[in-house]
Amino acid sequence: MIFQCAVLFAFLALGELIVWLTGIPIPSSIIGMLLLAGSLKAGIVRVMWVDKVSDFLVKNLGFFFVPAGVGLMNCLGLIKAQWLPIIGASVISTFFILAVTGWVHQAVRRITSSRHELSRE
Repeated sequence: MIFQCAVLFAFLALGELIVWLTGIPIPSSIIGMLLLAGSLKAGIVRVMWVDKVSDFLVKNLGFFFVPAGVGLMNCLGLIKAQWLPIIGASVISTFFILAVTGWVHQAVRRITSSRHELSRE
C-alpha cells in the first residue's frame, strides 16, 4: 500500500511541478489527476498499482469534507448576510451547467452517429 500511495503522490508532485514551471492557473491536483487518468488509459500505470489505496480513499471520502464544513461554520455570518446572491448564483449556474451538458451530449451523439453511418457504407 505504500507503493500505491507513492504512485498517487508522484502524480500529485508532477502536477505541482507542471504548475510551478508553467504558472498555469489550474490546481496542481487536477493536473496530477488528469496525468494519472491518462497514464492509466495508456497502460503506463497499471490499475493494480493504485487500486487498494484508491478504494480506501473512496470509502473514507466523507472525512475529507469535514474541514470544508468547519470552514463554512467559520463563515456563517458572511453566508447569512449574502444568502440571496449565493442561492441565486447556485440556481443560475445549475441551469447553465444542465444546458451546456445537454448541448454537448447532443453534439457528441450527432458526431458519433454520423461516423457510425459512414462506417456502414
